[in-house]
Amino acid sequence: MSLLRQALPHPLLSLTLLMLWLLLNNSLSTGQLLLGGFWAVLIPRLTAAFWPESVRIRRPGVLLRFVGIVLRDILVANFIVARRILGPVEALRPGFMRIPLDVQSPLAISLLANTISLTPGTVSCDVSPDRRFLLVHALHVTDIEAEIRQIKSRYERPLQEVFT
Repeated sequence: MSLLRQALPHPLLSLTLLMLWLLLNNSLSTGQLLLGGFWAVLIPRLTAAFWPESVRIRRPGVLLRFVGIVLRDILVANFIVARRILGPVEALRPGFMRIPLDVQSPLAISLLANTISLTPGTVSCDVSPDRRFLLVHALHVTDIEAEIRQIKSRYERPLQEVFT
């Protein structure tokens, strides 16, 4: 294993941790850069044994577009959910959806499940033992097949492009 790989087993995670540290502290001071850099090196090294596979991002542009779509969907879903829960309870149509998975990577499945749970009004409940289906609960769903198509096209397909 190369010296650089030993020092930074997950460089993307290190960069992300450093950026988040600086954003949360709202400072680019030398002290914050050093402290953020310390955590950005230490955390990936301490957690390297827990990563079952190395993370390889095949299409970074698709990943950036995916993040933008997710952020927009979260914002829009907040307003939709607020309107629905402030409306008549009888109008809600909660339901479960069993989404067939095309992604097989544990990381991609995890990101898909977390993305769904981050979006207000939906929550990922379970992954089948064979990783072929994801069980999702939605606060309001009238057309399950249309919802499944939307989740697969907006979230799963970009993740598949990025990680396979």
